Amino acid sequence: MNEELLYTMALTRLPGLGMIGAHRLMEAVGSATTVFREAKGLKEIVPGISQKVIDSILNCDVLRLCEAEIRFTEKNNIRCLTLNDENYPSRLRECDDAPLLLFYRGTADLNSLHIINMVGTRHATEYGKGICQKFINELHEIMPDVLIVSGLAYGIDINAHRAALQYGMNTVGVLAHGLDRIYPAVHRNTAADILSHGGLLTEYPSGTNPDRQNFLKRNRIIAGICDATIVVESAAKGGALVTADIAESYHRDCFAFPGRINDEYSSGCNALIRNNKATLLQSAEELVKAMNWDYTPTSNPREGIQRQLFPDLSPEEELVMSQLEKNPDGLQINTIVVNTNIPINRMTGILFEMEMKGVVRALAGGVYKLI
Repeated sequence: MNEELLYTMALTRLPGLGMIGAHRLMEAVGSATTVFREAKGLKEIVPGISQKVIDSILNCDVLRLCEAEIRFTEKNNIRCLTLNDENYPSRLRECDDAPLLLFYRGTADLNSLHIINMVGTRHATEYGKGICQKFINELHEIMPDVLIVSGLAYGIDINAHRAALQYGMNTVGVLAHGLDRIYPAVHRNTAADILSHGGLLTEYPSGTNPDRQNFLKRNRIIAGICDATIVVESAAKGGALVTADIAESYHRDCFAFPGRINDEYSSGCNALIRNNKATLLQSAEELVKAMNWDYTPTSNPREGIQRQLFPDLSPEEELVMSQLEKNPDGLQINTIVVNTNIPINRMTGILFEMEMKGVVRALAGGVYKLI
């Protein structure tokens, strides 16, 4: 049995130590193995260490638990990644509060060249679900090697995972519990698909319950493992905003999709943009350009994509589209109002919805044209 793995796992389970304390202890003595082998002399090596922590290190019960956990991981094809493992996510390793140990089951490279996360409310609207579909489809067209990370939760998370699977992109779910279960259980089938086209990742050993505080802690992994955080929909408060804040603290890029000012689950995104905590995002191409990623655009990468993704337009949207089809160079909003007999206060909302769906593009002077 790998001693360094065993002792690293044991460090994560010591009561009263904590993540930062474990990091400092390992830095002071050089390895987890040394921590346990030199436990009786740690007060001389690490001034200020408490006797309670030393007593915990000398307690053999934690080692027996870890030996059982390692046997569980071996039986279930779970990789245990320590900080010094070359397969440990290098982006996450840069973070001060990175987990000492990760449990990973899957096929995706956690050090892929391009990695993003997509997060948002658990109460995703049709608008948010549509964004996940459209954005990931576009991203697949121009950069299919991007790894999509999320949290396997209800709402935006699961829609991002499913869209990635639909378009043949790898996706990783970061869990708030051990790999002996899937929460929520209704996402079990999707999780099974993810194992073949990505992976499941957690810092928690088997037997860990999906408690509330675990979800907040796992958000740092979602933020830290990626080049950029993308918030699709969020209320004024929520876990997605926590992830965005963590990404900012890690000096990572953050993007947000805007929404209507009166929509509850767009208020968080709009606030991120207004407060300069996130860059406004409308397409995959905008993301790729903002990140300065090299890519080769297809001949017409956006042609027809958006309208195919949103075939169910409202009668008023169909009416507006019919007018714009007759005028390929676009129409000014007042002309559209006159031609359709739709009041201006309704028209602004209709055009905004069509713009978000990727059907029309706004030009200077209040002119709109079909994409």
